[in-house]
Amino acid sequence: MREGKLVVNSDWNKELGVKFTVQDPCQLVRKSLGDPIAEDLRFVVKSIVGEENFIDMTPNRSNNFCCGGGGGFLQSGLPEERRYYGRRKFEQIAETQATYCITPCHNCHSQIHDLKEHFNGNYHTLHIWTIMCLAMGILGENERAYLGPDLVDVNPYPNPEIS
Repeated sequence: MREGKLVVNSDWNKELGVKFTVQDPCQLVRKSLGDPIAEDLRFVVKSIVGEENFIDMTPNRSNNFCCGGGGGFLQSGLPEERRYYGRRKFEQIAETQATYCITPCHNCHSQIHDLKEHFNGNYHTLHIWTIMCLAMGILGENERAYLGPDLVDVNPYPNPEIS
C-alpha cells in the first residue's frame, strides 16, 4: 500500500461515515512484533475506511485487552468461561461506539463475533481482508456475510467481471 502496489481507496466511506475500530491480536502484537505492527495495522485500516472514520480502543496496541479466544481457548469446549474472560473485550469494543470491529486474526474474529451475539452487541465483526477487498472494489457478492445492512450493497467500483 505504501509503495502503491496495492491500491485501496477510502472514498467509498466519505459520505457514509461508517465507523470502525480494530482488534490488536495478542499473538501478532503483544507476543511478537509489538507496537510497530500495530501502527502498520492502523495505517492499513485508516487507508481503507478513512482516518476520520477510525476509532481506536482504549487501551490499544501492546496494551490492548485480549479477546479471550486465543491460545486454543476458542476450541476448548468451555464457551461460558471464554465469554466470561471476553466480556471486557466486548465492553471495550462497545465503548468505541464503532459499527464494525476489524479483526486480522481468525480466532479474534470468531471470539469477537460470538461475544457480540452472546451479549447482544451493536457492532459487526469483519475480517480485515473483507473491508480491504471492499475498498479495492473486488469484494464478491458471496463474501459479504459479515457486513451489516449499511455496507452489504456497497460496491464503489463496479466491475462486472468480479461480481
